[in-house]
Amino acid sequence: MPNIASVLKDEILRLARKEARKEVEGLKKASAQFRSDIATLKRSVSTLDKQLARQGKTASKKVTPIAGTEDSRSIRFSSKGFASHRQRLGLSAFEMGELLGVSAQTIYHWESGATQPRRQQLVVISAVRGMGKREAKVRLASSTPDESTGSE
Repeated sequence: MPNIASVLKDEILRLARKEARKEVEGLKKASAQFRSDIATLKRSVSTLDKQLARQGKTASKKVTPIAGTEDSRSIRFSSKGFASHRQRLGLSAFEMGELLGVSAQTIYHWESGATQPRRQQLVVISAVRGMGKREAKVRLASSTPDESTGSE
Protein backbone atom coordinates (compact mmCIF):
# COMPACT_ATOMS: atom_id res chain seq x y z
CA MET A 1 0.00 0.00 0.00
CA PRO A 2 1.40 3.34 -1.11
CA ASN A 3 2.12 6.02 1.33
CA ILE A 4 -0.58 8.74 1.47
CA ALA A 5 2.05 11.45 1.37
CA SER A 6 3.52 10.14 -1.89
CA VAL A 7 0.05 9.77 -3.49
CA LEU A 8 -0.86 13.29 -2.43
CA LYS A 9 2.44 14.60 -3.74
CA ASP A 10 1.93 12.86 -7.14
CA GLU A 11 -1.60 14.26 -7.44
CA ILE A 12 -0.44 17.78 -6.63
CA LEU A 13 2.32 17.51 -9.28
CA ARG A 14 -0.17 16.25 -11.87
CA LEU A 15 -2.59 19.10 -11.22
CA ALA A 16 0.22 21.66 -11.23
CA ARG A 17 1.47 20.37 -14.62
CA LYS A 18 -2.06 20.48 -16.02
CA GLU A 19 -2.56 24.10 -14.92
CA ALA A 20 0.88 25.14 -16.19
CA ARG A 21 0.17 23.46 -19.55
CA LYS A 22 -3.05 25.50 -19.93
CA GLU A 23 -1.21 28.76 -19.23
CA VAL A 24 1.70 27.95 -21.53
CA GLU A 25 -0.59 26.90 -24.38
CA GLY A 26 -2.30 30.31 -24.35
CA LEU A 27 1.07 32.01 -24.38
CA LYS A 28 2.26 29.82 -27.27
CA LYS A 29 -0.80 30.77 -29.33
CA ALA A 30 -0.33 34.46 -28.58
CA SER A 31 3.38 34.23 -29.43
CA ALA A 32 2.64 32.52 -32.76
CA GLN A 33 0.08 35.20 -33.61
CA PHE A 34 2.54 37.98 -32.71
CA ARG A 35 5.24 36.41 -34.90
CA SER A 36 2.79 36.21 -37.78
CA ASP A 37 1.80 39.85 -37.30
CA ILE A 38 5.43 40.94 -37.15
CA ALA A 39 6.24 39.07 -40.38
CA THR A 40 3.29 40.73 -42.11
CA LEU A 41 4.38 44.16 -40.89
CA LYS A 42 7.95 43.55 -42.07
CA ARG A 43 6.71 42.64 -45.54
CA SER A 44 4.53 45.74 -45.59
CA VAL A 45 7.41 47.99 -44.51
CA SER A 46 9.65 46.45 -47.15
CA THR A 47 7.08 47.09 -49.86
CA LEU A 48 6.57 50.67 -48.69
CA ASP A 49 10.34 51.28 -48.62
CA LYS A 50 10.61 50.09 -52.22
CA GLN A 51 7.74 52.34 -53.27
CA LEU A 52 9.28 55.30 -51.44
CA ALA A 53 12.62 54.72 -53.13
CA ARG A 54 10.94 54.63 -56.55
CA GLN A 55 8.97 57.79 -55.78
CA GLY A 56 12.06 59.51 -54.42
CA LYS A 57 14.00 58.83 -57.60
CA THR A 58 11.35 60.33 -59.83
CA ALA A 59 10.38 63.20 -57.52
CA SER A 60 13.91 64.39 -56.80
CA LYS A 61 14.63 64.89 -60.50
CA LYS A 62 11.70 67.22 -61.09
CA VAL A 63 11.50 70.87 -60.12
CA THR A 64 8.06 71.99 -59.08
CA PRO A 65 6.95 74.99 -61.07
CA ILE A 66 6.38 78.28 -59.34
CA ALA A 67 2.74 78.96 -58.53
CA GLY A 68 0.96 81.20 -60.99
CA THR A 69 2.93 80.21 -64.10
CA GLU A 70 1.34 80.61 -67.49
CA ASP A 71 -0.47 77.88 -69.35
CA SER A 72 1.96 75.61 -71.22
CA ARG A 73 0.30 76.51 -74.55
CA SER A 74 1.20 80.18 -74.19
CA ILE A 75 4.83 79.55 -73.23
CA ARG A 76 7.24 80.27 -76.04
CA PHE A 77 10.57 78.50 -76.38
CA SER A 78 13.64 79.70 -78.19
CA SER A 79 16.77 77.58 -78.27
CA LYS A 80 19.04 80.65 -78.43
CA GLY A 81 17.17 82.34 -75.59
CA PHE A 82 17.33 79.18 -73.51
CA ALA A 83 21.09 78.86 -74.08
CA SER A 84 21.72 82.50 -73.22
CA HIS A 85 19.60 82.24 -70.04
CA ARG A 86 21.57 79.18 -68.94
CA GLN A 87 24.82 81.10 -69.50
CA ARG A 88 23.46 84.15 -67.63
CA LEU A 89 22.70 81.88 -64.68
CA GLY A 90 26.25 80.52 -64.88
CA LEU A 91 25.06 76.93 -65.03
CA SER A 92 26.52 74.01 -66.92
CA ALA A 93 24.23 71.87 -69.05
CA PHE A 94 24.44 69.19 -66.36
CA GLU A 95 23.32 71.64 -63.65
CA MET A 96 20.51 73.00 -65.81
CA GLY A 97 19.43 69.42 -66.45
CA GLU A 98 19.38 68.77 -62.70
CA LEU A 99 17.15 71.82 -62.20
CA LEU A 100 14.76 70.74 -64.95
CA GLY A 101 14.82 67.00 -64.27
CA VAL A 102 16.38 66.04 -67.62
CA SER A 103 19.81 64.95 -68.80
CA ALA A 104 22.61 67.24 -69.97
CA GLN A 105 22.29 65.71 -73.43
CA THR A 106 18.66 66.85 -73.58
CA ILE A 107 19.79 70.39 -72.72
CA TYR A 108 22.31 70.31 -75.59
CA HIS A 109 19.62 69.08 -77.98
CA TRP A 110 17.25 71.88 -76.92
CA GLU A 111 19.96 74.52 -77.28
CA SER A 112 21.02 73.27 -80.71
CA GLY A 113 17.39 73.23 -81.89
CA ALA A 114 17.49 69.50 -82.62
CA THR A 115 14.50 68.87 -80.34
CA GLN A 116 11.83 70.88 -78.54
CA PRO A 117 10.77 70.45 -74.90
CA ARG A 118 7.42 68.88 -74.09
CA ARG A 119 4.56 70.86 -72.57
CA GLN A 120 5.28 69.66 -69.03
CA GLN A 121 8.92 70.63 -69.45
CA LEU A 122 7.95 74.06 -70.77
CA VAL A 123 6.16 74.79 -67.51
CA VAL A 124 9.29 73.90 -65.54
CA ILE A 125 11.48 75.90 -67.94
CA SER A 126 9.26 78.94 -67.40
CA ALA A 127 9.73 78.52 -63.64
CA VAL A 128 13.50 78.48 -64.13
CA ARG A 129 13.28 81.57 -66.35
CA GLY A 130 12.04 83.51 -63.36
CA MET A 131 15.04 82.52 -61.24
CA GLY A 132 18.19 84.45 -60.64
CA LYS A 133 21.69 83.06 -60.13
CA ARG A 134 21.36 82.79 -56.37
CA GLU A 135 18.00 81.05 -56.41
CA ALA A 136 19.19 78.59 -59.06
CA LYS A 137 22.28 77.74 -56.99
CA VAL A 138 20.14 77.35 -53.85
CA ARG A 139 17.74 74.98 -55.63
CA LEU A 140 20.66 72.97 -56.99
CA ALA A 141 22.27 72.76 -53.56
CA SER A 142 19.02 71.69 -51.90
CA SER A 143 18.16 69.05 -54.48
CA THR A 144 21.59 67.37 -54.70
CA PRO A 145 23.81 68.41 -51.78
CA ASP A 146 26.46 65.74 -52.34
CA GLU A 147 26.74 66.15 -56.14
CA SER A 148 26.77 69.94 -56.39
CA THR A 149 30.52 70.25 -55.83
CA GLY A 150 31.67 67.71 -58.40
CA SER A 151 29.36 68.58 -61.28
CA GLU A 152 31.72 70.83 -63.29
